[in-house]
Amino acid sequence: MKKIFLTLVVLLLISACGGKVNTAVPISSTEELPASEIDPKVTPVCISPEPAQEDVDRALSFTDDLLSAPEWVRTYTVSDGRVSAVWSNDPLSAIAYVESLIFSCGYEEPDLNAFFSDENWKIIFGNYESYEPTSACKTDTGLRLYEFKAVTAGLEYAIKYWVMNDTDTRVMGTMIVFPVAAKSLIEEYSTALFPDLASCP
Repeated sequence: MKKIFLTLVVLLLISACGGKVNTAVPISSTEELPASEIDPKVTPVCISPEPAQEDVDRALSFTDDLLSAPEWVRTYTVSDGRVSAVWSNDPLSAIAYVESLIFSCGYEEPDLNAFFSDENWKIIFGNYESYEPTSACKTDTGLRLYEFKAVTAGLEYAIKYWVMNDTDTRVMGTMIVFPVAAKSLIEEYSTALFPDLASCP
């Protein structure tokens, strides 16, 4: 009796700590589970939100050599759930931003809709005097593009923000910010980064 009790305690501890115990019960092809035992929700397998070196490398190399020194100066930060790389070009008054976002338990379309929402844009454009969405579109492969106009320090900027599904748990966010007067440059960089969706139709 003590052995059975000890076995049950060990199984409970393992399951409480997230361990896996194989407790498969064979079911014949004609036998059905009672409705009360069918769980309509599948619990996702979650990973650590802490970025790995691969996430850092992915963010820093995402634009290839498009944003190279000495014109573009790069900095980056690593935090829980993301790696953020920023390139600035003072002569052009331009900024490019790449972020590798980690969705620990995976993501689907509604998750991206919720993440890239009005509330999120308020945070992203928190340092601007004002911003205005001008268009949004996406491809059949799920690549999204959000376009904005924003004002900071009295200057008007054109902004493009792409969201690309990278892996089952990773999403790449890429933003470029150029003065509105440099329209040809923003289109040139947009086409180099995302030729399939350089602008919304």
